[in-house]
Amino acid sequence: MACSAAVAPVPWLIRRLFPLLATAALIVIGMAATVVGPRLIGKTGWLPPVDLWGTLVAAQRLVHAHLSGLYTKPTGLITFPGAAVILTPAAAVISAARLSLSQPGPHNAQPVVWLLAGPYMIAISAVALFAADALAERLHVSRPKRAVLAFASAAALCNVTVEWGHPEDAVAVGLLLYAILALSEARPTRSAWLTGAAVAVQPLVLLALPIMLAVVERRRLAGFLARAAAPAMVLLGAAAAANWNATYQAVTGQPNWPRVDHPTPWMLLAPHMADGAVAAGPARALAILAACACALIVARRLHATPDGARWSRATLRELLWWVALALALRSLFEPVMVASYLWPALAVALVASTRSWRRLISTSVVAVAVTFGSQSSWRSAWGWWAFMVAGLALTLYFAGVPARRTPPAVPDATALAGTAPRADPVPSEVPYGPAC
Repeated sequence: MACSAAVAPVPWLIRRLFPLLATAALIVIGMAATVVGPRLIGKTGWLPPVDLWGTLVAAQRLVHAHLSGLYTKPTGLITFPGAAVILTPAAAVISAARLSLSQPGPHNAQPVVWLLAGPYMIAISAVALFAADALAERLHVSRPKRAVLAFASAAALCNVTVEWGHPEDAVAVGLLLYAILALSEARPTRSAWLTGAAVAVQPLVLLALPIMLAVVERRRLAGFLARAAAPAMVLLGAAAAANWNATYQAVTGQPNWPRVDHPTPWMLLAPHMADGAVAAGPARALAILAACACALIVARRLHATPDGARWSRATLRELLWWVALALALRSLFEPVMVASYLWPALAVALVASTRSWRRLISTSVVAVAVTFGSQSSWRSAWGWWAFMVAGLALTLYFAGVPARRTPPAVPDATALAGTAPRADPVPSEVPYGPAC
């Protein structure tokens, strides 16, 4: 029986209800844990993530057009300038309100600025939750599964935001997921710009770039790479022009401190720097080489999709799994680990696991266990690192290791003719709305 009327478009608030609720819950729980939580254990001071303060100082310097101070003390910034750019709205309000950005500690036990910066940081980090839900919608995942995905992703996200204060990681991964979504919908130009924005915020997503290039048509590769490089080159160029020495040393050295964070067996091969730090940059080059090897496998399995061809759901899900693996390679080769380094791979693996309830629940349980287990203070060079890498491997296994070659996407006739491409056939699990 034919439908008597077309189904009305679903409002955005309804479509993105679960990431909205998960974001609200994360803000409430995160602020309560850092402001009220310490009182429950007899402490009078708050416990905001101290890593956020240096990036906020860098953002405040951007607000005042003080580019030469972007990579000088006390910012401690070692990533690309986009990490400070995303915090400039909060920094502008902080400056206008004349709030202090003094480091939290005995002389600043209850930093009022955290009441403003905390909710803002968590809110912008939630772009990763919305991107994951958009991909789940594209994969025709049912709404109950999308609810589980949203809250499991939020539980893992607290490691990056509330615990460590690195919204740049979450924003970059969220932009990367939107870039993959655009590529799957035959929008390579949009995908390239989103990828470039992600790299400009946090270059860890460069590990996923070879995987994406493996499914881009050869004649589009040059344009895709140029657009993906442009945002970071502009921001880095401006910072380098203002203060070349500080910018070069911070971005290329990538210092990390084994006395503070978790040393791994790779630390023995890492160059040692001043103040007991080691350079993480050379080891990260190994992760990039391994990601390129993964891209060669992806190119053989998935092939480049022709213009106007939307990916099948199997193709999109497999590419997400390979991206999760590429992001996990950072933790495999890192000389000194921080718990927040685990999150990007967990976030993408959760989206890839939505094919079945068994995979989603198993992946969610392991991802949340890895998230909270990583907060352990155990500092054995082999022990902590080995357990975390095993947790990542288990997460990727439950998410669904690709078992056989996925057929390449078939161009849609209407898309090649210049009209909008047809959506995938509606599966038995309809994401929302009544069936006709």
